Amino acid sequence: MSYLASSRCRLFYEDSAEHNPALQEKPAVLFVNGWAISSRYWKPLVDLLTPDFRCITYDQSGTGRTLIKGHKPSFTIEGFAAEAGELIEHLGLHRSRNLHIVGHSMGGMVATELCIQYREALLSATITACGIFEETALTSLGLLFLGGLIDVSMQLRNIFQVEPLRSLFIKRAAAKEIGKKYSDIIIEDFTRSDRDATNAVGKFSIDPEALRAYTRHVIAIASPVLCCVGMEDHTIPPEGTISLFEKRKSVSSAPTSLARFMSLGHLPMLEDTPGYGGILKKHFDFAEQFYKKTPGEIEPCEQYLIP
Repeated sequence: MSYLASSRCRLFYEDSAEHNPALQEKPAVLFVNGWAISSRYWKPLVDLLTPDFRCITYDQSGTGRTLIKGHKPSFTIEGFAAEAGELIEHLGLHRSRNLHIVGHSMGGMVATELCIQYREALLSATITACGIFEETALTSLGLLFLGGLIDVSMQLRNIFQVEPLRSLFIKRAAAKEIGKKYSDIIIEDFTRSDRDATNAVGKFSIDPEALRAYTRHVIAIASPVLCCVGMEDHTIPPEGTISLFEKRKSVSSAPTSLARFMSLGHLPMLEDTPGYGGILKKHFDFAEQFYKKTPGEIEPCEQYLIP
């Protein structure tokens, strides 16, 4: 457990190499969190991957143990990417091509910016539950409705600590049981996160201009990309992640894979840690091989269907 001090915040992070220096020689994996949640929900996955990978998690400004009091962080995609970028450089992860970046939900937008900024260090990107959508009147109406839900949920968020709303909140995020420990973490993080940060993140996640920029940038990632989606996700429509896969498959020169978890929701890293972790390992191994091959040897895009 460590802190990185900057003008923006006092950033809390955990680096598995702190406990096992030998992991510094392993490929590094940086995990970027979703909306209004600390890094604690990655722990089962980190425990699974740590023997083979150097895993780095951190709490974004406004969540968990990162301190923003007395600072003036900007709650924008660029601001969140900047604080993660400082961590990448502080740990020296920008010096060689040895970095995998995994973004979840809103964190997929931040992860995409990092992938563009640190393209020379990037081995692979994984985007989970953060798709792209065609701009239509129906989509615009849906985003407007979602914006209203964000406003309401922020004003009344403490009610989600009480049953039956607590269980309904968790069931909207997870299609399978994630256990009391992590259910408590999800609720606690959401209700205790900084109000300004949480509201701002919720809004820029559905801002049309931000979504257009995300679409352009995620398609432009020059390293292998894995798109992961739970088909029972009731938080973000899974069709958007499938659209992202199809778009990259048609226009990107870098390989793109799609993992569809048919019975999972918005939190596959908790709902099926071995299944999600297994797909990540395949993707990481593929990415390392990708950089050792000539263009003519590159395999086509893959699709995984996980019951």
